[in-house]
Amino acid sequence: MDFDIDAINRDLGQDPEALTRWALSLEKHAICTTNFRPFEAVILHMVTQVQPDIPVVWMDSGYNTEATYRFADEVIKRLNLNLVSYLPKRTRAHREALEGAMPTIDDPRHAAFTEEVKLEPFTRALREMAPQVWLTALRAEDTPERAKMQPVSINDDGLIKVAPVLHWSAKDMYEYLVKHDLPNNFDYFDPTKVEDKRECGLHLQH
Repeated sequence: MDFDIDAINRDLGQDPEALTRWALSLEKHAICTTNFRPFEAVILHMVTQVQPDIPVVWMDSGYNTEATYRFADEVIKRLNLNLVSYLPKRTRAHREALEGAMPTIDDPRHAAFTEEVKLEPFTRALREMAPQVWLTALRAEDTPERAKMQPVSINDDGLIKVAPVLHWSAKDMYEYLVKHDLPNNFDYFDPTKVEDKRECGLHLQH
């Protein structure tokens, strides 16, 4: 590690745009993940202002709302995203034909469902794309687990995880969207979380 992580968190942790510029100045292979949830255009605009061709990785579970797919298409075109989609190994139709509708969160099968539609595709994305820097739109107010995180951290395998907007509120995110005339969408559903304050496990594993 050729930087002081504590100093970076202290000096840049409250400045998302400066933190993004720092992360993308490391001259390491970087990706930005997205799920096209509300306010997601903020991080996508922020990173592409610095590196227009950054790979934007989307784990498309197949269970997004129609509005989310339309929103994704609008943002992809608007920002000319270098989108790389990772899909489950089975289509939604295939899975549901054999196992029925999406299991509820109290169903014993829900963990396997989450692994299939989100965690496995993401693990595959990390393996195939081999990023050294991972930018994410995590925010502290999303879940209690995320409130304990730092804007910059390093995973056990050396991956530098950067969450530029970690300390931003919904108001901060909204004001950024307005300032840059960016679209938004609130008709969003994550089948692996179901509840807003629940973790899917992806950010606890990586």
